[in-house]
Amino acid sequence: MVPSSDAPPDFRPETLRGRPGFFRVGRTSAGPWWLVDPEGRPFFARGVHGVVTDADTAHDPAARLRSWGGNTLGCGSDRLYLEEGLAFTPAVNFATGEDLIRLAGVRLPDVFAPEWPDRAQARAAEVCAPLAGEPGLLGWFTDDRPGWPQQPSLAQPGLLQVCLSLEPAFAAYHAAWEFVLALHGGRLAALARAWGVDLPNKEALRERTRSEQGIATRGYLRDEARWAGEFARRYFTVAAAAIRAHAPNHLLLGCRWGGPVAPGLRAAAAPPVADVVVLDAGDLADSRGEPVLLADFSWVRMEADSAASGRRPPGSLTTVERMLRRGRLALGRAVAHPAVVGYCWSEWCDRAGEQPPFASGLVHRNGAEAREHTELLTELNLRVEELRHLATWSAEPSP
Repeated sequence: MVPSSDAPPDFRPETLRGRPGFFRVGRTSAGPWWLVDPEGRPFFARGVHGVVTDADTAHDPAARLRSWGGNTLGCGSDRLYLEEGLAFTPAVNFATGEDLIRLAGVRLPDVFAPEWPDRAQARAAEVCAPLAGEPGLLGWFTDDRPGWPQQPSLAQPGLLQVCLSLEPAFAAYHAAWEFVLALHGGRLAALARAWGVDLPNKEALRERTRSEQGIATRGYLRDEARWAGEFARRYFTVAAAAIRAHAPNHLLLGCRWGGPVAPGLRAAAAPPVADVVVLDAGDLADSRGEPVLLADFSWVRMEADSAASGRRPPGSLTTVERMLRRGRLALGRAVAHPAVVGYCWSEWCDRAGEQPPFASGLVHRNGAEAREHTELLTELNLRVEELRHLATWSAEPSP
């Protein structure tokens, strides 16, 4: 993180991160965190990912975004900032090129390979350096929905299982076996007992992973958490250093995960590695006093997660009414939270196969506005200053 001087009025100088003349983040004397725009004014990011120009419609995406109270282009957006003056948040995406780990849905660099730091520097030089002097660039994401595995299950191998199942040409293969055998007396039989699985040899584990049969026992999950944390630490420490070397003027926003991730992964991409913490709205208690960006907000996803978990709140509301009520409450609380400095709606356009009113985009696939979302979103966006003012008066400044 880069400490900043030239503090704007009412900001505590020791909390500012970033450089004057570019976007910064800092804490006011009243307590809440804010982004600070290049002119030194408080800024709350109201963005959408994937904002694109649709050649089949006459609608101007930048004008639409502004009409809904938006001010920021999220990951995967067209280069509208060149003409429109909108803030934007690109991603570097370090999982590119050859020699990636590609197995069981994982798509990541081998962070144990000696070449990894040089490859990260080359990627940052390619992507970040051309925009290093752009004041409208709010901050860099390391990645846009990278290929990290989700929570291990019987149908989803975890990162440790994947690394143990690689070909020996990968440095991560040798590092993973050294790591895990050291935890179990150097014996595969002891490892198998601790995990509660039948592993007569290493090839048996490889075959299990190739057929996407995961391990989800308590013993395995304990080792998985430690390994994933170490892998993520190596990944994000090197990635962040590469971004800072080639984009020294800009904030580092961490990783846009695209869904829930294990706490160890999230912590590896949080301050002091990045300048903000990327969280879901339901995880604000984990901010630990750091500034927070909600990088994938969507009440559609919140409703889907609730349905998948079997949780159904009491009452007689229809499903649509429940979704919108829960969404209004969640976003209103998030905006008023003293740690939150902005959010990005997860999708500009509906994803394939989705059906309104439970499609996730603000624009339907036929180009029509998703009013079931945009009307409520606009109302909340226009109340940001009011809600943040309430947060200012309720927050206690830390010593």
